[in-house]
Amino acid sequence: MGAQKSVPGNPITPAGYAALRARYDHLLGTERPETVEIVSWAAGNGDRSENGDYLYGRKRMREIDRELGHLSRRMKAARIIDPAEQPDKSRAFFGATVTLADEDDIAKTVTLVGDDEQDASAGRIGWSSPLARALKGASVGDLRLVRLPGGDREWEVVAIDYA
Repeated sequence: MGAQKSVPGNPITPAGYAALRARYDHLLGTERPETVEIVSWAAGNGDRSENGDYLYGRKRMREIDRELGHLSRRMKAARIIDPAEQPDKSRAFFGATVTLADEDDIAKTVTLVGDDEQDASAGRIGWSSPLARALKGASVGDLRLVRLPGGDREWEVVAIDYA
């Protein structure tokens, strides 16, 4: 795999890919058939122009089909990277859990994940986010300047883990 200065395609962890796949399977195998059934039932009830079940069902079908298309494209472009296989665990690359400290010694822990699995409230930041871009290749003790919409912030890398 080598050092990951830039990861082509859509990098994603195995868990992130599994979550995308589970969402796709749920939509295709459960939600879409249920919605088709509702639309079919509602269509048989006569006047479709004032039939709320029919109109809502058709709208929901379009939403499901749009999401299925999006998920399909993301999974097709996905490049699954297992963080445990990172050869250089002393530096921050894709999948690293990095503990940072700011100028006020306030600690923050983030995990660098694929953009499709980011969740800032859970500490998972997207690989193309400003903080992740600033941390790429960092070692413990490095100071990194992060350009954020609210202004520049400097963070010190305190620890790097690939658990």
